[in-house]
Amino acid sequence: MSTKALQRLIAQNRRWSDSIKNRDAQFFSTLAHQQKPTFLWFGCSDSRVPANEIIGVMPGEVFVHRNVANQVPPTDINALSVLQYAVERLNVTDIIVCGHYGCGGVMAAMEGVGESLVDYWVQPVREIYLDNRKQFDQLPTESARQERLCELNVMTQVNRICRTSILQQAWDRQNKISVHGLIYSIHDGLLKDLKVSVSKTKA
Repeated sequence: MSTKALQRLIAQNRRWSDSIKNRDAQFFSTLAHQQKPTFLWFGCSDSRVPANEIIGVMPGEVFVHRNVANQVPPTDINALSVLQYAVERLNVTDIIVCGHYGCGGVMAAMEGVGESLVDYWVQPVREIYLDNRKQFDQLPTESARQERLCELNVMTQVNRICRTSILQQAWDRQNKISVHGLIYSIHDGLLKDLKVSVSKTKA
């Protein structure tokens, strides 16, 4: 990054900070002393899908974890640590898995197995594709198949989260936590509810 570009970001940050303080002079002092988000967001690393902005909430209202193709693998200590912290320390009430149409990670999974780290990372998404090949073969276009895989990937991650010991134990403690699956369209900025919300289940 050039010095000029860096200075532009810093200037934009100051304008943003000033605009927040003009609306609420105590906003940052309050934020510095507490973190009480209602939502935990598992989303894609894609720069076009900023969690806070697309759901219209301020900093401090959503706890966010992002990676390529919005995955929550059962062996990913990073994602599971975020989940555990959000559930046991922050007491979130709603967990959202949000994918998006046109996801590069999902498209890479459909293209096949390569030798890069990204290919390795999206292999579980490719397995979803292969396991549902008959369903995909019935769809008329490649675009429709890509969109459906984006949706199925979100549904799979919702199921994975629900089956973690973290969620199972939280539900055993009668914690009121719901897990939701959403998908975002970059073309119009709208979220779609995939109707896979879960409030309590047993593994």
